[in-house]
Amino acid sequence: MTATAGTGATDEFRAARDFLLTHREDWAAAHEGFRWPRPARFNWALDWFDVIARGNDRTALHIVEEDGTTVRLSFAELSERSDRVANWLRGRGVRAEDRVLVMLGNQAELWETMLAAMKLRAVVIPATPLLGPADLRDRVERGRVRHVVVRASDAEKFAEVPGRYTRVAVGGAAEGWQRYEDAYEAPAVFVPDGPTHSDDPLMLYFTSGTTAHPKLVEHTHTSYPVGHLATMYWIGLKPGDVHLNISSPGWAKHAWSNLFAPWNAEATVFLFNYTRFDAARLMAEMDKARVTTFCAPPTVWRMLIQADLSQLRTRPREAVAAGEPLNPEVIEQVRRAWGVTIRDGFGQTETAVQVSNSPGQPLKAGSMGRPSPGYRIELLDPVSGAPGADEGEIAIDMSDHPVGLMTGYHGDADRTAEAMAGGYYRTGDIGARDEDG
Repeated sequence: MTATAGTGATDEFRAARDFLLTHREDWAAAHEGFRWPRPARFNWALDWFDVIARGNDRTALHIVEEDGTTVRLSFAELSERSDRVANWLRGRGVRAEDRVLVMLGNQAELWETMLAAMKLRAVVIPATPLLGPADLRDRVERGRVRHVVVRASDAEKFAEVPGRYTRVAVGGAAEGWQRYEDAYEAPAVFVPDGPTHSDDPLMLYFTSGTTAHPKLVEHTHTSYPVGHLATMYWIGLKPGDVHLNISSPGWAKHAWSNLFAPWNAEATVFLFNYTRFDAARLMAEMDKARVTTFCAPPTVWRMLIQADLSQLRTRPREAVAAGEPLNPEVIEQVRRAWGVTIRDGFGQTETAVQVSNSPGQPLKAGSMGRPSPGYRIELLDPVSGAPGADEGEIAIDMSDHPVGLMTGYHGDADRTAEAMAGGYYRTGDIGARDEDG
């Protein structure tokens, strides 16, 4: 196990987390009373995950493959595995603030690597395995990547990606590549080589967009780990929950709901890997795993309602959707079949969930809810740019520097200044606010 003990930062984080759990169905109290924890030093993997993992044999990660193969890892096991991986990566030259491109599927090694990189204070660049050599060249070059951790089946893509970077392959290694599996032989006790400051960089996301080059969204050791307390609140997660979020690795939503939000709540992350969507099989696996909280994009919800929803015997307590507004007929079909109402939320790669329908709120058809705890949301008049409009650009008031907001667009001061002009982070999306907020 790790040499780390709980710290003042751990206590501060836990107090904020527990406040949201206490008021999980009282939005007014949560929004009024919540204050972001702001420790000067914080490493989520060391100061939170390892602390809750100590002696904890509850399942942290449960993955089921299409062929029925199952991986179950407890919090304690993942803590130790990530210690070994961190020690091994350090032996391969990974240092604080080195950029590590991680391109893995929904497999245990992804979570081990994420935790290990945090412990090393390295900067993770998540990447979807769907990327080809051209996109990878851009990421390696602009991201100044020093190390890559990828599936062995994707290693050949890097033959066309120049650069001096350590190559680590998961699931077998070709010539010139390090075998990830060797990491399990590394020492089981990890000792950090220095403190983690809360504003140290943690993640760089290449966003999709209409511009020629994706933007690089920079997050810190607090903006995503701590920021996703708001996402935990929106989903309605509680300790002991089994959470299924359908999202592809490499995208920000995967970190939101398959890493930070569930483990902030001390819940189990459950995944079912499939090549082709099969609603009946998905529901069968949800039943076996006893999924209590379920998040899926609208495309999955629309496919699910084509099946017989009554096949799911153990209905989730909470159901949410993100990415785009869900049409009312889908929400109604699920409500009739499962007795739960799908709740929408709004956020971006640059933030955690900013506005949402959290548990216990009155729901209005077509509404994405009210501001998340920790966020003050303004609508900026489209003509004058002044706050307080009934309809306008959705913006975050930055006067109290909400934790759940990116540092900026890495290497692009002009774009960052434009997005954060006048004391507001501007989302670029238009919204309207009714008399109930």
